[in-house]
Amino acid sequence: MGRKRLVILVTDGDGAARAAVECAAKNVGGRTISLSAGNPTPLSGREIVREINKAADEPVLVMVDDRGARDKGAGESALEEIARSPDIEILGVIAVASDTRKVEGVPVNISIDRDGEIVPRPVDKRGRPEKPGRAKVEGDTVDILNRLDVPMVVGLGDPGKMGDADSARNGAPITTRAVRYILENSRAMEGKENGSGG
Repeated sequence: MGRKRLVILVTDGDGAARAAVECAAKNVGGRTISLSAGNPTPLSGREIVREINKAADEPVLVMVDDRGARDKGAGESALEEIARSPDIEILGVIAVASDTRKVEGVPVNISIDRDGEIVPRPVDKRGRPEKPGRAKVEGDTVDILNRLDVPMVVGLGDPGKMGDADSARNGAPITTRAVRYILENSRAMEGKENGSGG
């Protein structure tokens, strides 16, 4: 293969998340690896990379999910393998907040709240900004990000939910906003748009 495939990872994979991520991918002209959806993630990182390499368009949106496990589960293992693949360039990760307790959490560059606004701190599962001073999104599939070199982490509440604010039937506007933020702030996408990639 020539250049690396451009990927955005989403740390959730239940039914509502899948519908929202698929909708967001359509909204930005990308593709979703729908086989990566599941609670927990049903495929290994190697299998997901294989599917990414088959995708017709970019960015490729991939879901990973630990199903509430505090320790390293199927989703984090897959995420780590994808991030370390020489075929893949991670544009950013959408780090989804959950109610999982006693996790490390991950610092975010910004978050998108339930109103679609950019906020400079984490949000909770419902998409509400955390109190000032809180520095990390806490979720069941995010701790591994502290040990990986990813260019951007965007915090998000529950994709496809947050009340009805991110419903796929309404166009998944919050998830789409998070994806667009990553694309708009990615140097790799600038190169693609300038004609250096397919």
